[in-house]
Amino acid sequence: MGVLDHVSEMFDCSHGHKIKKRRQLQTVEIKVTMDCEGCERKVRRSVEGMKGVSSVSLEPKAHKVTVVGYVDPNKVVSHMAHRTGKKVELWPYVPYDVVAHPYAAGVYDKKAPSGYVRRADDPGVSQLARASSTEVRYTTAFSDENPAACVLM
Repeated sequence: MGVLDHVSEMFDCSHGHKIKKRRQLQTVEIKVTMDCEGCERKVRRSVEGMKGVSSVSLEPKAHKVTVVGYVDPNKVVSHMAHRTGKKVELWPYVPYDVVAHPYAAGVYDKKAPSGYVRRADDPGVSQLARASSTEVRYTTAFSDENPAACVLM
C-alpha cells in the first residue's frame, strides 16, 4: 500500500454511502385480459402512475400490454395485479419461428395469438426435447433442412 492510497483512504468522503445502481431501460410485455374500453382504461391508469414508466401501449385483441421504462418487471406485474384485480402474467408467448418444435405438446397453445406459441424454456416441457438420439435421428431423416437427408422425397 502506497502513500497515496493511504492518504486517499483518509480523505475519502464516500465511506459509508451506498452507491445506487441505475436501472436499465426495459420493455416489459404483460398478458392481461381486457374485455372492454373500461378494462383498457383501468389497466393503462394502473401502470402509468408507476415511477420510472416512460410509455404504455395496449393491444386489446391480443390481451397484451407493453410497458417501457426504468422498471422492474416483477414489480410491474404485481402492481398491475393489485390495482386492477385481474390475473396478470408476463407475456408467455414467443413467435413460432423461434421455437424448434412449435407444434409439440406443451408448446402449442390454442389461446395464443396468431403466429405465437407458448415459451418453452424448460426442455422437459415438450416431448421432442425428451426424445432419445435415435428418435431424433428418425424424425430429422426426412427434414428439408438436413443436407444429408433421404433424397427419395
